[in-house]
Amino acid sequence: MPNMSLEKIKMPEQAPNVRNANFKEVAMGYTKEMAMEEATRCLNCKHKPCVSGCPVNVRIPEFIAEVAKGDFMAAYKIITSTNALPAVCGRVCPQESQCESKCVRAAKGEAVAIGRLERFVADWYMENCEEKPEKPVSNGKKVAVVGSGPSGLACAGDLAKLGYEVTIFEAFHTAGGVLVYGIPEFRLPKAIVKKEIDTLSAMGVTVMTNMVIGKVLSVDELMNDMGFSAVFIGSGAGLPSFMGIPGEALVGVYSANEYLTRINLMKAYISDYDTPIKNSKAVAVVGGGNVAMDAARCAKRLGAEKVYIVYRRSEKEMPARLEEVHHAKEEGIEFHLLRNPVQILSDGNGKVAGIECQVMELGEPDASGRRSPVPVEGSNYVLDVDTVVMSIGTSPNPLIRSTTKGLETNRKGCLVVNEETNQTTREGIYAGGDAVTGAATVILAMGAGKKAAASIHEYLQQK
Repeated sequence: MPNMSLEKIKMPEQAPNVRNANFKEVAMGYTKEMAMEEATRCLNCKHKPCVSGCPVNVRIPEFIAEVAKGDFMAAYKIITSTNALPAVCGRVCPQESQCESKCVRAAKGEAVAIGRLERFVADWYMENCEEKPEKPVSNGKKVAVVGSGPSGLACAGDLAKLGYEVTIFEAFHTAGGVLVYGIPEFRLPKAIVKKEIDTLSAMGVTVMTNMVIGKVLSVDELMNDMGFSAVFIGSGAGLPSFMGIPGEALVGVYSANEYLTRINLMKAYISDYDTPIKNSKAVAVVGGGNVAMDAARCAKRLGAEKVYIVYRRSEKEMPARLEEVHHAKEEGIEFHLLRNPVQILSDGNGKVAGIECQVMELGEPDASGRRSPVPVEGSNYVLDVDTVVMSIGTSPNPLIRSTTKGLETNRKGCLVVNEETNQTTREGIYAGGDAVTGAATVILAMGAGKKAAASIHEYLQQK
């Protein structure tokens, strides 16, 4: 009989006033008993609506049924038949708006905790199994993957299973893309990402770091000189946006990309590393997405006494996950909603001394139905801060498109692809993830990588 409890099994977490001073993982994960109990809440619906909400089509009811029986190895094999990064997805995917939003149990109560169960299974496997996947027999064809973020890793994994000799070219010195430079340790430990990448390496995927495609090598050189039959571009959206307000060139103003990269790859979260941002006393983070929450929560952990989120719309319009907003509030982050920065103030020596904000109110809905913020006259005020982090979006770096002829882009600089195949406007070159969509979620990037892998396979079978 299914467990008809209306609530999910709660996941243990560090207390807010403890975790906001360390970079250890906030959520501690289910125990074996918790996972098995939660799994019995699944009704194993005939039509499996949850699967339709998953961009990589994880066979959700099947793996949950194995968890309920205690056969975690079988559950892991079911998950990884379609998802190459289960420990990552179990932690950072917005399940509440994807698979769990389709769960029948959500009609009366809370959805089955699909993400938590996926994380449990992946963690159980990493802790209990030394088994590595066998390297498939090579089919003699080479494919290059540009970028080792979620899109590139998913594409590489699927192609490796089909026998392709895959080489990933990563610009940074560490593989993982946004998973390692953009997502903080307390949400996604670096060791988890490394283990997932090690699994791909065991399948024969070669990872080359410090390889800036467009500088060290061009896409044309990969295809014409190095013998790659196809190229997948999963280079992400790493070019930050700024507001264009006075003071953005002051010392102490960061893009969220730079701020998080300094913390994650320059290891500001480790006390032995000398990273200047650790000296901030008061920080304003401008923006309302997941990246803004990550930056604000990092600032608190690095010792800032005051951390503010400044967002020009209301909490209802905030694009960040509800869980991230909840955690940020618990950890002492102060929210200044319906507020818009108009200038960053200087101390007279080229450093940040404050941020001037203007109160906003929501006006009439636009064509898309979204209400635009309108300034309130005479409402300006100043927040005393010494650091400002701009987290208002990113776009793809123009390096690859500017060094590769024939790649069409849209007005935002994103690569144009065929929606069915993810092929770009050049034969043999495919793309996916943030390089195509602009900044989006990990799981959507993975779905694009998987689609491109299937298309590349079909293309090369015909050659």
